Amino acid sequence: MKNAIVLALLLVSFLGINVLAQEMPLVYEVENTGADCPVPYLPTINELPIVGSLPDPFEWSDGRGRMANYSDWRYRRAEIKAEIENYEIGEKPVRPENITASYSNDTLRVNVTVNGKTLKLVSRIFLPSGVGPFPAVIGMNSPSGSIPSNILLDRNIALIRYNHDQVTKYGTQSNSDPYYRLYPHLNADNTGQYSAWAWGVSRLIDGLELVQDVLPIDLKHLAVTGCSYAGKMALFSGAFDERIALTISIESGGGGYTTWRFSETLEGVEKLGATDHNWFKESMFQFAFGNVSRLPHDHHELMAMVAPRALFVTGNPSYVWLADESGYVGSVAAKKVWEALGVPDRFGYSIVAGHSHCVIPDNQLPDILAFIDKFLLGQDDVNTNVAVSPYNTNLEPWITWTVPTLGNGTSF
Repeated sequence: MKNAIVLALLLVSFLGINVLAQEMPLVYEVENTGADCPVPYLPTINELPIVGSLPDPFEWSDGRGRMANYSDWRYRRAEIKAEIENYEIGEKPVRPENITASYSNDTLRVNVTVNGKTLKLVSRIFLPSGVGPFPAVIGMNSPSGSIPSNILLDRNIALIRYNHDQVTKYGTQSNSDPYYRLYPHLNADNTGQYSAWAWGVSRLIDGLELVQDVLPIDLKHLAVTGCSYAGKMALFSGAFDERIALTISIESGGGGYTTWRFSETLEGVEKLGATDHNWFKESMFQFAFGNVSRLPHDHHELMAMVAPRALFVTGNPSYVWLADESGYVGSVAAKKVWEALGVPDRFGYSIVAGHSHCVIPDNQLPDILAFIDKFLLGQDDVNTNVAVSPYNTNLEPWITWTVPTLGNGTSF
């Protein structure tokens, strides 16, 4: 009798998790579901407390407590978004009213006009054979990032190249770049390129929406991907636009899937004080050299902004600069958000050495393709419970909080 009761309770628990997984959206129809959420108070660096461990992603910014319901995540995610914009990358402007788009000769053209200035995005589209609509991968400055394009096209997945220099130029950003001409209140000091580049990806998606009657793209199955600095770009883009169903961030290193706090314990890696000043707003660097623990957030929360949508991150310990042990710690912490939301299979990580930077090894590709098959092609029976790492780090000093038991609350 006792065994029967235990079995029944396990069955109820299992069914509850599966019902929740079905209710958690795989993607959204709008860029930011939290646009109407209140912005938390954003203290100056001197007002911020020192938090040596990774900040609790479930705790409200004002310290009043923790999330209690699944529906709270929309509000908590909006708080994290506000903090990352305020302390790291600067404002990401909302969708402008004046956007036009056209598609012809395998090319998408998007014109974004703000304050009388027009920014032009031009992207080559690679369509598979057939009539579609096709799921699509948006590659950061390449059609498919580091993922072999033939593998994607053979799966009837379209490829879209995002040309980020059309927004702000890599390596030599200046206030004369097209993006800053649209927004005179933004400049190379108060804005990082990861804000500008993520904005550009969102405007590209706006263009896809405007031409959907002539360009057969399945807007509910969009992915972004990139490697190294473009891996960071993909991560920020996926975190900040909820119309992206799958984010694949490859070997993103410091400022990507790694955590600023843990990276401070490592040598020879891309720490906050050593990352590119073009990519982040200048005031972020006040947190360098002893002040990192004053940041009210860290990058496990940047990754968590993707939840409950799908995210896969990779690392390559053969390159010390990438700080992949820090990425491992951040990944374990981030996954707890997907666990709390009842969809742990939507986040995975693979940290594998022994290959060149931005070259996906044979033993890692199947895991990446599993996420593509499941979240772009809808193959629900694919196993995406991927957690590959060479590390055995003591996580107790870093993850000092627990996963909350969330109630149903209002509709997610």
